[in-house]
Amino acid sequence: MIDFLALPERTTKPRESGITHALDKGYSLDQVRDFLEVAKGYVDIVKLGWGTAVVTPRLKEKIDLYQSNGVPVCFGGTLFEVCLRQNRLDEYVRLVHDLGMDLIEVSDGTVAMDEREKIGILRRLSKEFRVLSEVGSKDAEVVIAPYKWVESIKRELDAGAWKVVTEGRESGTVGIYQPGGEVKEGLLEEIARAVNARDLLFEAPVKSQQVWFIRQFGANVNLGNIPPEEVVSVETLRLGVRGDTLLTFH
Repeated sequence: MIDFLALPERTTKPRESGITHALDKGYSLDQVRDFLEVAKGYVDIVKLGWGTAVVTPRLKEKIDLYQSNGVPVCFGGTLFEVCLRQNRLDEYVRLVHDLGMDLIEVSDGTVAMDEREKIGILRRLSKEFRVLSEVGSKDAEVVIAPYKWVESIKRELDAGAWKVVTEGRESGTVGIYQPGGEVKEGLLEEIARAVNARDLLFEAPVKSQQVWFIRQFGANVNLGNIPPEEVVSVETLRLGVRGDTLLTFH
């Protein structure tokens, strides 16, 4: 209806950049329906957070509901790590196939994985799925030098990752963030100098973080771990129709 404004040009679905990746922490089927009614045009991926899939009733029905509305689904990286730790990777991969999912996340944020093992898994899975490969630790005490972030990201892209996810958790207080939620600007600047931002998915669950990335990289930056109830809000930030980014674009 409001089609007379000049707005930043947004990519269209299915997107390779400008992705909004939402974190479903346990929505019911009715909540999913309500969410999709207002946001399915703006959300590109839904992650069923950490291991919520294990305790989600009517799991296949929920995944089918998302995917029938053009929204791909993946399981959280924590579930991948549990399966790997129990030597159940083959069963996990079979489950993802059986549920009709074409996205899979590979994470070692909690359970340390040998670098060669992770690269081998990425090479294997990238032949069957679009792979979201996460770098960075969920432990706030772990400090990774910027050059090591860059090396890991490049290796994982070379191994077949579709996008590399920069760790931030649902809290936005680890990985690429300070414990108070502030962006580690020097780290992000070094990463951005070495890697094309369209190959990265920045976990940004907090509005101030979303604003920073949109101001820094533009309307079509890839943002992850967005609370579902904030997907529409993030789209307004991308278009400059919220005060935080109005002067960035208009």
